[in-house]
Amino acid sequence: MPWEHKATLLCVLTVYITSLVVGVEERRDECADLNNTTWLEYRQQRVKLQVQYLLLTRGNVDCAQTFNQESLTTTQQPSYFNISRPTKVIIHGYRALGSKPSWVKELARALLRAQDANVLVVDWVYGASFAYNLVVENYKEVAVQISVLINQLQKHGCKLESFHFIGVSLGAHVAGFVGTLFEGKIGRITALDPAGPMFKGADTFDRLDPSDAQFVDAIHTDADYFGISIPVGHVDFFLNGGKDQTGCARSRFASILVYFPVYGYVICDHMRALHVYMSALNGSCPLMGIPCFSYEDFLKGRCVDCDVFKGTCPTIGLSENNGIAISPIPKEQKLFLLTTSTPPFCTHHILLELEVSPLDKSAEVEVTLRTYNLGKEQRLRLQTDTTVYRMMLAHPVALCEIHSIELKNTGARFYRQGDIHFKSVCVSEVPSLRRDGQVCVNNVDVRRGAPWSHDFVQVCGLF
Repeated sequence: MPWEHKATLLCVLTVYITSLVVGVEERRDECADLNNTTWLEYRQQRVKLQVQYLLLTRGNVDCAQTFNQESLTTTQQPSYFNISRPTKVIIHGYRALGSKPSWVKELARALLRAQDANVLVVDWVYGASFAYNLVVENYKEVAVQISVLINQLQKHGCKLESFHFIGVSLGAHVAGFVGTLFEGKIGRITALDPAGPMFKGADTFDRLDPSDAQFVDAIHTDADYFGISIPVGHVDFFLNGGKDQTGCARSRFASILVYFPVYGYVICDHMRALHVYMSALNGSCPLMGIPCFSYEDFLKGRCVDCDVFKGTCPTIGLSENNGIAISPIPKEQKLFLLTTSTPPFCTHHILLELEVSPLDKSAEVEVTLRTYNLGKEQRLRLQTDTTVYRMMLAHPVALCEIHSIELKNTGARFYRQGDIHFKSVCVSEVPSLRRDGQVCVNNVDVRRGAPWSHDFVQVCGLF
């Protein structure tokens, strides 16, 4: 091909590509988006603290609108903000890779499906992407800037109690300091695995605590690494104990070897709080917490009711005060629940109680709760000095849908295990809707190699 034709073709392609780029930019200008911080900016430390706000409502759920103090008074581009509606404020946390949080719009949509509201997204990616200790130094300044906007909205008629802040990780403490600036008069703060490093031992003035809003609820999923291990709200949900989540990789040191490919696994526990909260907003099933002193006590079946809340167990979601009917609400109340590894994350809590005749040797028994197409197993070690065992089990269906319970004497690896005599085998759903909702079978002998099972069909109608 002659060079003149090549030059002409190159010129045409250049014009075409330019028009495409311009077209993309024009479309981007129509819808606001969060910022990105490049690694070059990060390395040269040129990024300054900047805060911008994006507005999403049911009227513009797929196209965010830039929002600022002048948005309610300008006539050039009418704002979708409606002062008569409640306002949800989303605040992201530390951005290790300098990228915008990809989950923000999904959370905003989930909130808008659940409630007709204004959703304000606080974008402080600029300033949230340096070394973690430097970012922590910025969080109060971010809160101050947010408080300036809230003050302006108050002048236009918004009430402090109509604001609900949803803070993720470090964003939870940003929300907490905003609440401090308004002397706890903000309506609500929801903390999704609030950040732990540099905050666990901090004074309540410097971290989220129950005094920061009229109601503060928190979900803990990574309390042993990136999250905080202490209660910070009126109610604190510790999912699966608040540390290791089902379906997340256990090896943290792998990130040292190959940081970027395993980044998603490293923060899997930490981000589970966000995904569980979004699932709860869909309302497909209740995620209910049981008050207890510790996770160990919860697993051992020592906490089975919600009497501290007058019998109404708090649930994760948007319901007022998480469905708690009593006032004043107890502060820093730890709640525990088990979840599955995938949405909607709900499981049923079933309490297993066994009374065993004294054993000469330790033994092991496998307990299986069966439906017609599913079996859920749990192994239990029986000791010579213990005769009563209580264990909290997780099952995907309610107790009344379980077909049978099976006990199997699994035997010992190095010696012959004898028969096991169970004085009683009892199961009940927690929290029980009825005081008589327990099913018991007495005097059960389980021999090695001969599993014992009991059919629940005839008692299912009792629940």
